[in-house]
Amino acid sequence: MSKSGIGPPRIHKIQALLGILFLAVTGWKVAGSVPDISKFVLVLAPHTSNWDLPFILAVMYGLGLEINWFGKKEIFAWPVGGVFKWLGGIPIDRSSRQKVVQQTAQTIREREQIVIGIAPEGTRSQSSHWNTGFYYIASLAQVPIVFGYLDYARKVGGFGPMMHATGNIEADMKVIREFYGGITAKYPHNVGEMIVSQRARPLGAEQVVQHEKR
Repeated sequence: MSKSGIGPPRIHKIQALLGILFLAVTGWKVAGSVPDISKFVLVLAPHTSNWDLPFILAVMYGLGLEINWFGKKEIFAWPVGGVFKWLGGIPIDRSSRQKVVQQTAQTIREREQIVIGIAPEGTRSQSSHWNTGFYYIASLAQVPIVFGYLDYARKVGGFGPMMHATGNIEADMKVIREFYGGITAKYPHNVGEMIVSQRARPLGAEQVVQHEKR
């Protein structure tokens, strides 16, 4: 049990069974164990295919972990929107990145248990850089970053290392690149560059305080 005595959020047994069955039918396996902490940001990478969502959910469900994840608001339209929300989906407007970062960090701070899964590439197509929202959400919420992955070459998904944002994003991204460099995506040619945009700017904790006072 974690130091807080709470541990990570767990799913219903039916969802866990569905995850296990999906993995068994597709021949996938899980690796690693669920971190024994109540809150963390889960990196979901690499992301190059629509298949990534069902596989990552099956892996997490197979391990008994409940996660929430972001998706562009368009995919939550009827008739599948309700299903995606039941699966932990949270619709977002990707045009307001800073607001999403602040609100998500605030939500994490207020909850006793929550795991937020984020795909930093933000798109299945090849991207020029990783979006840094996952990093600043974890930093502002003061929770760890856990490396989640799908390795299509080995048909294995699960958990890698855990790290804390140090504030030196370039150094931290080097650690991230070293891990994900050995993971094979569904479509390797679409894997985004694991670098941060020159436009990326840290969001100070005072911004969250100001947001909370509104």
